[in-house]
Amino acid sequence: MSNMEKYRQYFTKDYLMGPNSFRLLDELIRRKPSDVRFHRTLDLGCGFALTSFFIANETDADYVYAYDLWIPATENYRRIRDNHLEDRVIPIHGDAMNMPFAQAYFDAIVSVDAYHYFGCKKGVFAEKILPFVKSDGYVMIAVPGLKEQPQGNLKQLFEMWAEGDDTQLFKTAAWWEDLLKSECGEKCDITVKEAECFDIAWQEWFDSGHEYGIRDREFLQKGLDRILNFVLIYVRKN
Repeated sequence: MSNMEKYRQYFTKDYLMGPNSFRLLDELIRRKPSDVRFHRTLDLGCGFALTSFFIANETDADYVYAYDLWIPATENYRRIRDNHLEDRVIPIHGDAMNMPFAQAYFDAIVSVDAYHYFGCKKGVFAEKILPFVKSDGYVMIAVPGLKEQPQGNLKQLFEMWAEGDDTQLFKTAAWWEDLLKSECGEKCDITVKEAECFDIAWQEWFDSGHEYGIRDREFLQKGLDRILNFVLIYVRKN
């Protein structure tokens, strides 16, 4: 059974919150540097903790901390127990801007389809995220982004789709690389890539039947798919 087949029961409107996070996480892990260790991992912005299950099952993680602001920890704990992972996945309710962990506690911090909601401002990564990963540890991030800045009709379409302030959350790979280099300088090695799973991650979101997925399909078919992408970010703390 492939990695994905184990999780197909979750590719529904009841669980997906956007383009299939399992696809993004699978590629984020598959294309990681060879020296990443997951023994103690923070899943930052874990949503329903499904990505935490994936990390627990598909990597060498001993413990995964399923950390989210919007989904109650008790609700996630029920799902964790149902999946027989209560000894390895720890649900915590909290804000990424005020994390309760010891500094240098995690081997890896992983964030899928969440970081852009709070991490686009300068200083957030260096002050709020990086301190919690060990030296030689990694922060691995997958976010929706842009191939290029939209112009003309595509700019209008993008602004109609993303609505208001959300237009500011979508950045190019080069933008993310510049931001993180300006914050971390010599303290980190930074690699930023475009993801390859764009079409299938979106298609599985459309197929879920979620009302937002139906809306998204209309916009992507009008040409938005020409400028959108997913960005994979790997930061090694020196």
